[in-house]
Amino acid sequence: MRRPDWRGLARDFALGAVLALGQAPLGLWPVALVALALGLARISSAPTPLRAAGRALVFGGGHFCLALSWIVQPFLVDAAATGWMAPFALPMLGFGLALFWAAAAWVTARLRGGALGLAITLPLAELARGHALTGFPWALPGHIWLDTPLIQMGALVGGYGLTALTVLAAALPVALGRRGLVLASLLALAACGWSWHRLSLPEPAAPGGTFRMVQPAIDQALKWDPDRARDNFGTLIRLSLSGPPPDLVIWPETAVPYTVEPGNSAAVAIADTIGAPVAAGAQRVEGPLAWNSLVLFGPDGRFQATYDKTHLVPFGEYVPLGEAALDIFDVTEFSARAGATYSAGTRVHPVDFGPGLGLARVLICYEAIFPGEVASPGPRPGWMLQVTNDAWFGTLTGPYQHFAITRLRAVEQGLPLVRVANTGISAVVDARGRIARDAAGAALLLPLGVRATLDAALPGALPAPPYAKTGDAPLLFLLLAGLGLLAWRARAPR
Repeated sequence: MRRPDWRGLARDFALGAVLALGQAPLGLWPVALVALALGLARISSAPTPLRAAGRALVFGGGHFCLALSWIVQPFLVDAAATGWMAPFALPMLGFGLALFWAAAAWVTARLRGGALGLAITLPLAELARGHALTGFPWALPGHIWLDTPLIQMGALVGGYGLTALTVLAAALPVALGRRGLVLASLLALAACGWSWHRLSLPEPAAPGGTFRMVQPAIDQALKWDPDRARDNFGTLIRLSLSGPPPDLVIWPETAVPYTVEPGNSAAVAIADTIGAPVAAGAQRVEGPLAWNSLVLFGPDGRFQATYDKTHLVPFGEYVPLGEAALDIFDVTEFSARAGATYSAGTRVHPVDFGPGLGLARVLICYEAIFPGEVASPGPRPGWMLQVTNDAWFGTLTGPYQHFAITRLRAVEQGLPLVRVANTGISAVVDARGRIARDAAGAALLLPLGVRATLDAALPGALPAPPYAKTGDAPLLFLLLAGLGLLAWRARAPR
């Protein structure tokens, strides 16, 4: 039996970790691109499909373990109770996600596709990763461009398309040598040209509505402390009254430290004290059920509109098969009907925030990482609103990656984005994914960990770009056609 090549596996893991350096906040895309090319070369040169899958598993594991290192932070919020899980969570998630890369490598090796074959199967694997088991499209290889002008390519091909182009650019020199390097350079020049063109387009007219973003910076360990609820609520109220009433005051995800129902004391206090419409993240309850919601509070604490989060976090906001556990085994701890977890919203719909602001697509927390779920039925909204609580993600990489991915949604849809986070980063993003600026040229952004408010006017929307109209269907068709071609070529007599 052949001994494992420990030195080679260590090299694969290190290359994957270097690839992760291209993700926010470092954004070291040149070294990431080289690491991706070297990783593809290692995988495509494996002598058997099984060894190709093994190399891809370790390469992907290195990438995801570093890129998603923030995943240990939620377990450390209550370290005494859950800290023991942190050392297991990261490798399980990292190598679990890398299984998609291993499958792509195995298929490519079986079809004798080489590095160019990986430029087909690896993007397909990332599409699958973004949808399977509720999906988790975080730290895509194409995300290394999110802090560069090439983020504009998202308007044409989306985040998965960026990943496909990135893998292709890295694979061409591996497969074709100098000719491949020339082709990759031409591909990069074309992408730069498209990006420059989009950035040079005239700015759209602004609708004129104003809002106040409230960033309370409440520590996650204190957020649900019942002894601090009154103080936390008072902080939100005081910050909301920091100037003349705008058209809308926005609080982050689950900001209200009490459950809310129309007209209850918390709802009335929000509406009557602030004197302006308030869109607040809240736990909305009806009988035994609760939702992670955005509620638009109007006069007398009435709910003028609500949006319930539709894409819940597995094991964080609900337990998979929890309803079945209640029905079959009468285990109440995992069931939303028993009040143990959140219920998922049943429909995606725009919310009308009134004159000057109009319709917006609301996204709660990590709903914004799913490009295919951002578009809503009905009339096209004029902007997007994300409320989130990134205090769960720590302070090193998670909040910056989440913000970068969210900016890509603005590019893909051609819509401005207002992002309000508990501990940051809160910002106004224009329809090209850039941080907007006020009349004096100051960035409309509240940094991580700052307790403050920010008043701003809503930027204008662009016409729907190609990706907003087609989604990932053209990319999926091309990749499946490429996979079919690989399969036909592998079966053809040599």
